[in-house]
Amino acid sequence: MTSLSTASWILLLAASVIQVIYIFKKTSGADPASVWLLIVSDILLIVVFIQRSIEISFLALTGTFESLVFYSAVVVLVSIVYRFQKKIPFYKNIYFLMTFLALILLAIASSPLTSKEALPPVPALRSFWLVLHVSFAFIGEAFFIAAFAASAAFLLSKDETKKIDFDRITYTSIAVGYPIFTAGAIIFGAIWAQKAWGRWWGWDPKETWALITWLVYTFYLHMRLIAKKTGSLPSWISVAGFLCTVFTFFGVNYILTGLHSYR
Repeated sequence: MTSLSTASWILLLAASVIQVIYIFKKTSGADPASVWLLIVSDILLIVVFIQRSIEISFLALTGTFESLVFYSAVVVLVSIVYRFQKKIPFYKNIYFLMTFLALILLAIASSPLTSKEALPPVPALRSFWLVLHVSFAFIGEAFFIAAFAASAAFLLSKDETKKIDFDRITYTSIAVGYPIFTAGAIIFGAIWAQKAWGRWWGWDPKETWALITWLVYTFYLHMRLIAKKTGSLPSWISVAGFLCTVFTFFGVNYILTGLHSYR
């Protein structure tokens, strides 16, 4: 099964190389090839997810390897949608950064940091609410990755016209990802915690950092919609939110300890 994830990683790497080449080309628009590599890569990741789910007799969302495969698949899917959609401006650097981050996630999944052993989840993890909790949280975070890519492009750009587009892409991505993340990380997470441990909230490290992440993106929306702030501040908040998602997943798993820590 890991051979399929490795093949998917190779396809993402090839797509990233093609995208970098086209970033430095004078031609406008996306390259014609990398999106098809992304599509095949995503199909392979979906196959890995299905095979793993069959092996453990439950949806494969209960281990680090499985979670990263799912997360990578969603990020790739979002980048594919971004490539084909027509409602917001397309930029090659944003497209590349999303692909590259999916590549990094999958590289970590395939590294010695994660166990590849397919183990059936413990009873507390065999919950419909856990599936909703994890899947919705990662889908929301995939849109936060798109927002991070656009925010990075904003902060590195000196073109005021492009900055307007980058700000719009950041806002659109967070506006889509925020309610999905809220449902998954906060609402479904609290329901699952009550079902599994008999309490809605316990200030476990991952619960705490999920809340911090949610508050950062809430702050972004407040600054963007209520305070009507423009310029670099909203982009820096978006970057901070993304860094919080990274620490929520990797920091809790490998540095802190708690009920949510798993490898």
